Amino acid sequence: MKKKRKMKKSVKLLTVLLVIAVLWVANLYINDQQRVTQGEPELHSSNAILVDLKSKKVMIDKQSEMKIYPASLTKMMTVIVALEHLPDLEQQVTLPFTMFNEIQAANASVAGFTAQEQVSVRDLLYGNMLPSGADASVGLAIAVAGSEEGFVKLMNDKAKKVGMNDTHFMNATGLHDAEHYSTVKDLSKLLRYALKDETFYEVFTAQRYTTSATNIHPNGITFTSSMFDKLPTASIEGGTILGGKTGYTDKAGLCLASLAEKNDRKYIFITTGAPGDHNTEQFHLIDAMTVYNQMF
Repeated sequence: MKKKRKMKKSVKLLTVLLVIAVLWVANLYINDQQRVTQGEPELHSSNAILVDLKSKKVMIDKQSEMKIYPASLTKMMTVIVALEHLPDLEQQVTLPFTMFNEIQAANASVAGFTAQEQVSVRDLLYGNMLPSGADASVGLAIAVAGSEEGFVKLMNDKAKKVGMNDTHFMNATGLHDAEHYSTVKDLSKLLRYALKDETFYEVFTAQRYTTSATNIHPNGITFTSSMFDKLPTASIEGGTILGGKTGYTDKAGLCLASLAEKNDRKYIFITTGAPGDHNTEQFHLIDAMTVYNQMF
């Protein structure tokens, strides 16, 4: 009799545990369905974060604390560090021959400046952000610290001050390095901080810019934003995409940091790890349009 009672108790316990497990799985499914219907569509990007700029509330989070390679989203840090160390935007910088060797060897994207060209800090800022020029990035680094290595130390110091605790920079361009990493959560902290700077905001939201005349380019160089170039439209439901910075390496995938205004509120959306490259469908831009249009 005792054995039968014990068996009955075991069966009851197993039944209770099974019911609890079924209810738990059902709850997960319901929450997932609610998440999708409430404005969190499936994304092509492996990592994403959407933040209300004013309240700092996170509206969408997809593996935002996972280690990623930031590619050219790095250049947002390059710009803000340069701005905080070079108050005179008309200061002239002579680009040395030596900096172009490494850039060419890495087959990095360039703005179009050449060796010994005398360029203003302002023009380097736009060359760094809009066409994602590594020549402009390294030029800014040299202007600030005398070398890219010295500039990187300032980048890492700034990262700590901004609270980017899972970030480490190795260069000013975003070229791949195993020790050059971040998270989209950290990048959202960086962008929130940088957008408070008026000049950064102007550069980040520019669609087109022509440099002043230089000793090499008497008519200047005209840049267009790599984001706006491939974005089908800046219009979204109830608002507009104001600006952004793209990025790509084989390891990082297609990346995007963008700023949008919708229903009189501003949001930043950062993604990394979208499949493809510059010549395929632009899934990082598709993700941004999807989220901005479907949110709320």
